[in-house]
Amino acid sequence: MTSLGTAFARARCWARAHPLAPDGTLAAAVLGCMVVGSFADSHGGPGGPTFGSRAPGGLSVLFMVLAAAALVFRRRRPVPVLVCVGAVTVLELITGDPPAPVVFSLVLALFTVAARTNRPTTWRVGVATMTVSTAVAMVFSSGRWYAQENLAIFAWTGMASAAGDAVRSRRAFIDAIRERAERAERTREEEARRRVAEERLRIARDLHDVVAHHIALVNVQAGVASHVMDKRPDQAKEALAHVREASRSALNELRATVGLLRQSGDPEAPTEPAPGLAHLDGLLDTFRNAGLPVEFAAAQGTDHGPAPLPAAVDLAAYRIIQEALTNVQKHAGSAAKAEVSVVRVGSTVEITVLDNGAGTEPAEPADGGGHGLIGMRERVTALGGTLTAGPRYGGGFRAQAILPVMARTGENA
Repeated sequence: MTSLGTAFARARCWARAHPLAPDGTLAAAVLGCMVVGSFADSHGGPGGPTFGSRAPGGLSVLFMVLAAAALVFRRRRPVPVLVCVGAVTVLELITGDPPAPVVFSLVLALFTVAARTNRPTTWRVGVATMTVSTAVAMVFSSGRWYAQENLAIFAWTGMASAAGDAVRSRRAFIDAIRERAERAERTREEEARRRVAEERLRIARDLHDVVAHHIALVNVQAGVASHVMDKRPDQAKEALAHVREASRSALNELRATVGLLRQSGDPEAPTEPAPGLAHLDGLLDTFRNAGLPVEFAAAQGTDHGPAPLPAAVDLAAYRIIQEALTNVQKHAGSAAKAEVSVVRVGSTVEITVLDNGAGTEPAEPADGGGHGLIGMRERVTALGGTLTAGPRYGGGFRAQAILPVMARTGENA
């Protein structure tokens, strides 16, 4: 069934590229019908029509060939073709004895005019064709003027006009539906783009308001603290408290704004070029300088970690340690200590971050968690690894990621 549909589609494409070929085939078929019909005599005997009791004359054969040849151009020049075929039909009705059925070609030409022009043209041309052809047939008929052959000309030309008008109306209706659907699709796309642009503008305004307001407040309070640090330390501490409160508020608002951009069906975040475990010492020093004691242990490699890893795994390990230590600093309290270990075990590398949870602050803010663990899990899942994170027995928190060295990277360890 599929091969038949494919063949039909190819045939349609070929016919559109060569419009004269199907019209020529149809003209040849019409010519064959006219030639065969010219040998039939509807009044040949008492039992009904007979075949072979008469033969067309040479002039009739010429008229049939001319009418069929004109039909080859019926879709390119429908009205001129109708005029040509109509003239040949009238001549055949006048001179043919017995007349040949050249009216077959007239019916097809009239149908083409009705299907490819407009309704007023169809009415004018159809009425004129029916009137002229029927009147000529009645006047020059060798039999009675009301013979069925003469009335059949009137009926067939009228049906050709009606059928062609119906086909044209259906095509116009389908084209209107298609145009309306395309216009609706364009409207939906434009509306979607407009909504996206408005949402981006709204988020940009929110981010600007959050950053501008809170950073300005932090800047002012930091200046006050610097100015009164030596003479009025109590006021300096109060200013620093305001700085801390403003920065925390800014982070909460930024997190809420960014949360609007994250969807549950978002694709996994791709890894990007960034420092790896070779820069781990610098990362740990930043946390130590911020007041978080960090101990580091590595196995099967240099002092900076295990043997060189593929770029994607190296980046993921670095980011996991960075995010885990950030969570320790934010939630474990000021007296917390952290331990980081990177161990190569066969074809995997294990990254573990522990803390003793000595602080009194909750592990997550009261208004909901952030995206730290989600981001870590996305990185680990993208590499085909596993991530476990949860409280430790006796207090503290533990985050461990196991990354396959060869998984989804295509690189050698």
